[in-house]
Amino acid sequence: MQSFTEENYLKIIYHLSEKSNSVQTNAIAEQIQTKPASVTDMIKKLADKGLVDYIKYQGVTLTEKGKNAAIDIVRKHRLWEVFLVDKLNFKWDEVHDVAEELEHIKSIALIERLDEFLGFPKSDPHGDPIPDKNGKFVQTHFTKLIELKIGDSGTITGVSQHSSAFLKHLEKLGLTLGKQIEVNDVTDFDGSVEISVEKKTINISREVAKHILISSNGKN
Repeated sequence: MQSFTEENYLKIIYHLSEKSNSVQTNAIAEQIQTKPASVTDMIKKLADKGLVDYIKYQGVTLTEKGKNAAIDIVRKHRLWEVFLVDKLNFKWDEVHDVAEELEHIKSIALIERLDEFLGFPKSDPHGDPIPDKNGKFVQTHFTKLIELKIGDSGTITGVSQHSSAFLKHLEKLGLTLGKQIEVNDVTDFDGSVEISVEKKTINISREVAKHILISSNGKN
Protein backbone atom coordinates (compact mmCIF):
# COMPACT_ATOMS: atom_id res chain seq x y z
CA MET A 1 0.00 0.00 0.00
CA GLN A 2 1.31 3.43 -0.92
CA SER A 3 1.45 6.55 1.23
CA PHE A 4 -0.29 9.78 0.12
CA THR A 5 3.05 11.17 -1.05
CA GLU A 6 3.88 8.03 -3.03
CA GLU A 7 0.45 8.13 -4.69
CA ASN A 8 0.98 11.76 -5.64
CA TYR A 9 4.31 10.88 -7.24
CA LEU A 10 2.78 8.00 -9.20
CA LYS A 11 -0.01 10.22 -10.52
CA ILE A 12 2.40 12.97 -11.55
CA ILE A 13 4.73 10.48 -13.29
CA TYR A 14 1.71 9.01 -15.07
CA HIS A 15 0.56 12.40 -16.37
CA LEU A 16 4.07 13.40 -17.42
CA SER A 17 4.58 10.04 -19.15
CA GLU A 18 1.65 10.82 -21.44
CA LYS A 19 3.94 13.38 -23.09
CA SER A 20 7.22 11.46 -22.83
CA ASN A 21 7.94 7.78 -22.26
CA SER A 22 10.76 8.50 -19.81
CA VAL A 23 10.15 11.20 -17.19
CA GLN A 24 13.03 13.29 -15.89
CA THR A 25 13.37 13.96 -12.16
CA ASN A 26 13.61 17.72 -12.80
CA ALA A 27 10.15 17.65 -14.41
CA ILE A 28 8.74 15.84 -11.37
CA ALA A 29 10.44 18.31 -9.02
CA GLU A 30 8.91 21.20 -10.93
CA GLN A 31 5.43 19.69 -10.63
CA ILE A 32 5.77 18.98 -6.92
CA GLN A 33 7.77 22.17 -6.26
CA THR A 34 10.54 20.44 -4.40
CA LYS A 35 14.26 19.78 -4.87
CA PRO A 36 15.43 17.20 -7.46
CA ALA A 37 17.40 15.43 -4.71
CA SER A 38 14.17 14.85 -2.75
CA VAL A 39 12.54 13.48 -5.90
CA THR A 40 15.44 11.08 -6.45
CA ASP A 41 15.06 9.75 -2.90
CA MET A 42 11.33 9.10 -3.42
CA ILE A 43 11.92 7.52 -6.83
CA LYS A 44 14.34 5.06 -5.24
CA LYS A 45 11.64 4.11 -2.69
CA LEU A 46 9.10 3.59 -5.47
CA ALA A 47 11.63 1.49 -7.39
CA ASP A 48 12.20 -0.69 -4.31
CA LYS A 49 8.43 -1.33 -4.24
CA GLY A 50 8.43 -2.31 -7.92
CA LEU A 51 6.34 0.69 -8.94
CA VAL A 52 8.87 2.44 -11.19
CA ASP A 53 12.01 1.69 -13.16
CA TYR A 54 14.73 4.29 -12.67
CA ILE A 55 17.99 4.67 -14.53
CA LYS A 56 20.20 7.57 -13.47
CA TYR A 57 20.38 10.33 -16.11
CA GLN A 58 17.82 8.48 -18.25
CA GLY A 59 14.68 9.07 -16.23
CA VAL A 60 11.76 7.23 -14.68
CA THR A 61 9.13 4.92 -16.16
CA LEU A 62 6.17 3.30 -14.44
CA THR A 63 6.15 -0.47 -14.17
CA GLU A 64 2.89 -2.26 -14.96
CA LYS A 65 2.19 -2.35 -11.21
CA GLY A 66 2.94 1.36 -10.90
CA LYS A 67 0.83 2.27 -13.92
CA ASN A 68 -2.16 0.35 -12.56
CA ALA A 69 -1.79 2.11 -9.20
CA ALA A 70 -1.59 5.52 -10.92
CA ILE A 71 -4.66 4.86 -13.07
CA ASP A 72 -6.58 3.85 -9.96
CA ILE A 73 -5.73 7.20 -8.34
CA VAL A 74 -6.73 9.06 -11.52
CA ARG A 75 -10.03 7.14 -11.56
CA LYS A 76 -10.84 8.09 -7.97
CA HIS A 77 -9.87 11.73 -8.53
CA ARG A 78 -12.09 12.13 -11.57
CA LEU A 79 -15.06 10.30 -10.02
CA TRP A 80 -14.88 12.58 -6.99
CA GLU A 81 -14.80 15.62 -9.29
CA VAL A 82 -18.01 14.42 -10.94
CA PHE A 83 -19.61 13.90 -7.53
CA LEU A 84 -18.59 17.36 -6.33
CA VAL A 85 -19.97 19.10 -9.43
CA ASP A 86 -23.08 17.01 -10.11
CA LYS A 87 -24.22 16.29 -6.55
CA LEU A 88 -22.74 19.04 -4.36
CA ASN A 89 -22.96 21.89 -6.89
CA PHE A 90 -19.28 22.83 -6.86
CA LYS A 91 -18.09 24.75 -9.92
CA TRP A 92 -15.63 23.07 -12.28
CA ASP A 93 -12.85 25.43 -11.15
CA GLU A 94 -13.36 24.53 -7.46
CA VAL A 95 -13.09 20.75 -7.43
CA HIS A 96 -9.46 19.90 -8.13
CA ASP A 97 -8.00 20.57 -4.67
CA VAL A 98 -10.87 18.81 -2.88
CA ALA A 99 -10.57 15.79 -5.17
CA GLU A 100 -6.82 15.75 -4.47
CA GLU A 101 -7.69 14.93 -0.85
CA LEU A 102 -10.50 12.47 -1.60
CA GLU A 103 -8.48 10.47 -4.16
CA HIS A 104 -6.44 8.89 -1.35
CA ILE A 105 -9.43 7.07 0.17
CA LYS A 106 -8.54 3.37 0.07
CA SER A 107 -11.99 1.72 0.16
CA ILE A 108 -12.59 -0.12 -3.12
CA ALA A 109 -16.24 -0.73 -2.18
CA LEU A 110 -16.83 2.99 -1.68
CA ILE A 111 -15.40 3.89 -5.09
CA GLU A 112 -17.40 1.17 -6.85
CA ARG A 113 -20.62 2.39 -5.20
CA LEU A 114 -19.70 5.99 -6.04
CA ASP A 115 -19.24 5.01 -9.70
CA GLU A 116 -22.64 3.26 -9.71
CA PHE A 117 -24.32 6.16 -7.88
CA LEU A 118 -23.04 8.59 -10.52
CA GLY A 119 -24.27 6.39 -13.37
CA PHE A 120 -20.82 5.16 -14.46
CA PRO A 121 -19.66 8.48 -15.96
CA LYS A 122 -17.18 8.30 -18.83
CA SER A 123 -15.62 11.75 -18.27
CA ASP A 124 -15.06 14.27 -15.49
CA PRO A 125 -16.26 17.92 -15.39
CA HIS A 126 -13.26 18.99 -17.49
CA GLY A 127 -13.84 16.39 -20.19
CA ASP A 128 -11.04 14.07 -19.09
CA PRO A 129 -11.88 10.36 -19.54
CA ILE A 130 -12.55 8.26 -16.43
CA PRO A 131 -11.08 4.75 -16.52
CA ASP A 132 -13.41 1.91 -15.54
CA LYS A 133 -12.71 -0.45 -12.64
CA ASN A 134 -10.42 -2.46 -14.93
CA GLY A 135 -8.38 0.61 -15.79
CA LYS A 136 -9.73 0.89 -19.33
CA PHE A 137 -10.36 4.31 -20.87
CA VAL A 138 -13.03 5.10 -23.44
CA GLN A 139 -11.24 6.39 -26.52
CA THR A 140 -12.02 10.05 -27.14
CA HIS A 141 -11.40 11.95 -30.34
CA PHE A 142 -11.02 15.69 -30.23
CA THR A 143 -9.28 18.60 -31.95
CA LYS A 144 -7.72 21.65 -30.33
CA LEU A 145 -9.76 24.73 -31.14
CA ILE A 146 -6.61 26.42 -32.45
CA GLU A 147 -6.37 23.71 -35.15
CA LEU A 148 -9.83 24.38 -36.60
CA LYS A 149 -10.21 26.34 -39.83
CA ILE A 150 -12.64 29.14 -40.68
CA GLY A 151 -16.10 27.63 -41.09
CA ASP A 152 -15.36 24.61 -38.91
CA SER A 153 -17.76 23.90 -36.05
CA GLY A 154 -18.01 21.52 -33.13
CA THR A 155 -18.77 20.93 -29.47
CA ILE A 156 -16.55 21.81 -26.52
CA THR A 157 -15.70 18.42 -25.02
CA GLY A 158 -12.78 19.18 -22.72
CA VAL A 159 -9.89 21.40 -21.70
CA SER A 160 -6.17 20.69 -21.41
CA GLN A 161 -5.51 23.44 -18.86
CA HIS A 162 -7.11 22.92 -15.46
CA SER A 163 -6.00 25.97 -13.49
CA SER A 164 -8.74 27.75 -11.60
CA ALA A 165 -7.93 31.04 -13.37
CA PHE A 166 -8.31 29.46 -16.82
CA LEU A 167 -11.57 27.69 -15.96
CA LYS A 168 -13.03 30.87 -14.46
CA HIS A 169 -12.06 32.72 -17.64
CA LEU A 170 -13.90 30.16 -19.79
CA GLU A 171 -16.91 30.31 -17.47
CA LYS A 172 -17.00 34.10 -17.86
CA LEU A 173 -16.90 33.75 -21.65
CA GLY A 174 -19.60 31.06 -21.60
CA LEU A 175 -17.23 28.48 -23.07
CA THR A 176 -18.20 25.44 -21.00
CA LEU A 177 -18.56 21.75 -21.86
CA GLY A 178 -21.30 20.97 -24.36
CA LYS A 179 -21.38 24.43 -25.96
CA GLN A 180 -21.54 24.51 -29.76
CA ILE A 181 -18.98 26.77 -31.45
CA GLU A 182 -18.16 27.85 -35.00
CA VAL A 183 -14.94 29.50 -36.16
CA ASN A 184 -15.60 32.81 -37.92
CA ASP A 185 -12.08 34.15 -38.35
CA VAL A 186 -8.44 33.59 -37.41
CA THR A 187 -6.07 36.56 -37.13
CA ASP A 188 -2.76 35.97 -38.89
CA PHE A 189 -0.90 38.47 -36.70
CA ASP A 190 -1.37 36.86 -33.30
CA GLY A 191 -3.38 33.69 -33.94
CA SER A 192 -6.42 34.95 -32.04
CA VAL A 193 -9.71 33.32 -33.01
CA GLU A 194 -13.19 34.75 -33.50
CA ILE A 195 -15.92 32.22 -32.75
CA SER A 196 -19.70 32.14 -32.54
CA VAL A 197 -21.28 30.64 -29.41
CA GLU A 198 -25.08 30.66 -29.03
CA LYS A 199 -25.46 33.53 -31.53
CA LYS A 200 -22.78 35.57 -29.71
CA THR A 201 -19.43 36.47 -31.23
CA ILE A 202 -16.39 36.02 -28.98
CA ASN A 203 -12.72 36.74 -29.61
CA ILE A 204 -10.24 34.52 -27.78
CA SER A 205 -6.46 34.48 -27.72
CA ARG A 206 -4.32 31.78 -29.28
CA GLU A 207 -3.26 30.71 -25.77
CA VAL A 208 -6.88 30.11 -24.77
CA ALA A 209 -7.78 28.42 -28.07
CA LYS A 210 -4.98 25.87 -27.82
CA HIS A 211 -6.37 24.55 -24.51
CA ILE A 212 -10.01 24.12 -25.60
CA LEU A 213 -10.78 20.65 -26.97
CA ILE A 214 -13.45 20.25 -29.63
CA SER A 215 -15.44 17.33 -30.98
CA SER A 216 -15.41 18.59 -34.53
CA ASN A 217 -18.38 18.66 -36.90
CA GLY A 218 -16.22 19.89 -39.79
CA LYS A 219 -17.41 22.72 -42.04
CA ASN A 220 -21.00 23.91 -42.03
